[in-house]
Amino acid sequence: MATAPSTYDESSIRVLKGLEPVRLRPGQFTRTDSPLYIVQEAIDNAVDEAIAGYAKHLRVTVHADQSVSVTDDGRGIPVGPHPVEGIPVVQAIFTVLYSGGKFDKTSGAAAYTYAGGLHGVGVSVTNALSKRLECEVKRNGKLHRIVFADGDVAQKLSTHGKASGSGTAVRIWPDPKYFDSPVIPMDELARLLRTKAVLLPGLIVTLDLETTEGTAPATRQWCYGAGLAAYLAELGAGEPPLVPVIDGRNYASESDETFAEGEGIEWALSWYEEARAEGEAFVNLIPTTLGGTHVSGLRAAVFGAITAFIDHHGLLPKGLKLQPDDVCRNLRYVLSVRMLDPQFAAQTKDRLTSREGVRLVDRMLRDPLEIWLNQHVADGKTIAELAIRQALARTRAAKTVERKRSSSVVMLPGKLADCESSNPAETEIFLVEGDSAGGSAKMARNKETQAILPLRGKGMNVWEKDVHQAMENEEIRDLTTALGVPPHALADIIDWGRLRYGTVAIMSDADVDGQHIQTLLLTLFFRHFPQLIARGHVFIACPPLYRVDVDSAGKKRQAKKLYAMDRQELESWEDRLRKEGYTQWKVGRFKGLGEMDPSELWETTLNPDTRRLLRINLPESDREEATERFNLLMAKARSGARREWMERRGNEVED
Repeated sequence: MATAPSTYDESSIRVLKGLEPVRLRPGQFTRTDSPLYIVQEAIDNAVDEAIAGYAKHLRVTVHADQSVSVTDDGRGIPVGPHPVEGIPVVQAIFTVLYSGGKFDKTSGAAAYTYAGGLHGVGVSVTNALSKRLECEVKRNGKLHRIVFADGDVAQKLSTHGKASGSGTAVRIWPDPKYFDSPVIPMDELARLLRTKAVLLPGLIVTLDLETTEGTAPATRQWCYGAGLAAYLAELGAGEPPLVPVIDGRNYASESDETFAEGEGIEWALSWYEEARAEGEAFVNLIPTTLGGTHVSGLRAAVFGAITAFIDHHGLLPKGLKLQPDDVCRNLRYVLSVRMLDPQFAAQTKDRLTSREGVRLVDRMLRDPLEIWLNQHVADGKTIAELAIRQALARTRAAKTVERKRSSSVVMLPGKLADCESSNPAETEIFLVEGDSAGGSAKMARNKETQAILPLRGKGMNVWEKDVHQAMENEEIRDLTTALGVPPHALADIIDWGRLRYGTVAIMSDADVDGQHIQTLLLTLFFRHFPQLIARGHVFIACPPLYRVDVDSAGKKRQAKKLYAMDRQELESWEDRLRKEGYTQWKVGRFKGLGEMDPSELWETTLNPDTRRLLRINLPESDREEATERFNLLMAKARSGARREWMERRGNEVED
């Protein structure tokens, strides 16, 4: 067990400078399974030049020594001195965290309006985790060169004569010590580059693979003119769709009252016999492999359009209720979203969290899809019949589960507001802090699939309690009864057919006390229900911290209500409101979930289409480290070390 240092004084405090935070904790800034992501940062910068209309060619070369070159024919990174930092801009971009041309999107001063970059840490992370990085810039008729080693400048910016054209070439030597594997997965790199060509028709993307020094590289090249429909056909590996592919694009005009000019989507979708809600989604050409709010918007638009078609033609059998999964289960899609200021779950940009993503995609897709269905009635009925068959199969499966359970009588906790469905594939239980928030949640929920279990304030710390001691607590007994599965260890055999809810969501206030309650409940699950976490059943519901009430500003700028998860998102909303011409708004901070009325709680925290629900993932390789962290935070004997840790890391707590 680690022990606290014998002395704690001013010299114990270390201040990280420059790129040190990246090298000390690379996993906080990028994926570390391979160097692909730090290469992708350089690729995304080149693609941003193409999005802006300045680059026509992108070339990526994987050299025999495992270094990678990324070259574009865009404008070239500026090389003059930065007006504030006083160093060449190209040097600042590679050495200063939170530097870039993508911050002032709403003021008109940004180099890029629509770009995947958001935080300004992209290629500075690439440089920090590379043994060597060389950058050559062709700009204003001259060739400029700068070299970095271990994140620091090794050769200052210099000029090497004349150059024709413009563009940037970056060669990266990733440092193997920061990655699980030093080898870049070629299939994943090729797939990434192909999607860039698909999403930017006319962009020529080339991948060169060197085998040995001095030999001619093997070359692959992509350039698509057919767009997303052709790419969807490739994803289907030749499987014919049940109805013709539906594709199109829809972008906001200058007169749009809701979205900024140019925001919108492009899509291709259809239904297949074997598809299982498969698809690929992108935001400003960045692949969001974990989906996000834009995918929720697509599901909402598809479900709304199909159910409207079914209602109009009277196709739904009496007593049958359709659900989004019934309609979308056999859907395959490609979705490309363009947003002014996207917010992602992390710097790896795997998941879009912008709440506007739902509204944008739903608004841009639903009407065109309804028009298509009305113009292709026979195809619309094929889709409707498929959805109805799925709903009937789901209903039969749920009845089977209910019959299996009817043989045993379970006395559920009196304060549990249970849901009507008994199918764990769709049921959710929200563990809500306090009776006040519990009352709002009960009124806000979807009674068919969502259950609410209010919990009193801060529960028991069970880290040092065995099962019998934990079960003496009434709250834990009620939770165990509601879940349907007993406390257990990782090696125990559990009858998962008794699990009553497929989603177990902790829903607490968005403040320090709420985070404390989250920690206590996560301690309970980690200590006594570890298989719930391992199977992916445990989630954190993320209510907003701020509400923004916006006054109307003329006929085109109606009053509206916005929500922000944190201060960063609040500032982003305020920047956007100024861009759209709004001048007055009020910012309120929620003291707790109990302050929200049911409609607010539904929209922000319970509605599957607009909420943010974070799954708790714990890879087995991280279990030992997680155990030590829980021990540090929750064990009574570690109070001294815990205080020292909080003093060192307290500045990392988010507002």
